[in-house]
Amino acid sequence: MNAFPVASVEAQPALKQSRLRRLSSPVERLLREPLLHFLVLGAVLFGIYSYLNRGRGGVEPSKQILVSMDDLRVMEAYFETQWHRPPTAQEFQAMVEDKVREEVLYREGLAMGLDKDDTIVKRRMAQKMQFLAEDVAAAHEPSSAELKAWFDKNKDKFALPSRYSFRHLYFSPDKRGKNAQQDAANALAKISGQPQNSALAASTGDSFMFQDYYGDRTPSAIAKEFGPQFAVALEKLKPGSWQGPVESGYGWHLVFVDTVIPGRIPAFEEIELEVKTAWLGEQKATAWQKAYAEMRAKYTVMLPAAPSEAAKTPGTPPPPPRKQVPSSSGEAPL
Repeated sequence: MNAFPVASVEAQPALKQSRLRRLSSPVERLLREPLLHFLVLGAVLFGIYSYLNRGRGGVEPSKQILVSMDDLRVMEAYFETQWHRPPTAQEFQAMVEDKVREEVLYREGLAMGLDKDDTIVKRRMAQKMQFLAEDVAAAHEPSSAELKAWFDKNKDKFALPSRYSFRHLYFSPDKRGKNAQQDAANALAKISGQPQNSALAASTGDSFMFQDYYGDRTPSAIAKEFGPQFAVALEKLKPGSWQGPVESGYGWHLVFVDTVIPGRIPAFEEIELEVKTAWLGEQKATAWQKAYAEMRAKYTVMLPAAPSEAAKTPGTPPPPPRKQVPSSSGEAPL
């Protein structure tokens, strides 16, 4: 008899399967490990990035010019707006190259310091800063109630001026000399009570270089045409009769005011869009003033000191070259 028992034939496959389970258990645990998944995913992403950026290796970010899909869409949209057709491949390539050329020249200019102490660059930067400050106000969309409340406080800004329609007879100082005013007064005595288009009135006066009749004109438009003095006098005339003489920049006139449409303040509903535009303009101005005051408070301006009487005396030491100007906040500079 054998000293040690021998496993039966039926028990041997079970033993093999048990050993296989013990061997495969560490591998399964490794495959389920989250850290391994993270490393594999990172390797995949790195491979994808390397593939997409092949040929760019070793290029410093400062030397890269990125043209995004949004940039390309903007170029195409601008071209279609201007030419009413899509660009050809050659035209599109030219636009891309123009953008690259602009960026290259801009960066090289910065590297050479061409932006330093340049008046045009300073003005453009200052303008952009103001636009940024104003954009804060533009981001708010006012409601009708908000606009109506603002309109009620600022109605005078929307007042419509009076409008005048009138006919005039001209008396030229070039032709009549010093008698032009008196001749106009004598003519008024003859045509007084006559309608504006009477034959007697039409035969009176001198030829005028512009119109004889002006319809529906505001005082400002009349002032541009005849001068402020004439416009002020016209506003005092009553409609329906010949009156004068009225002096203008050209000479003397007899005036027949036909109609007067009095000025008025329109209802909010009539001009809501104009009110919104004016409101937005005020909001932008307020936002800019506030932003600038905050920026200005950070700085102290140094100006040359005014020369004193002592400095004008020969041999007297010159005054200090600069003086401090307090910031706009009113605080004394440090």
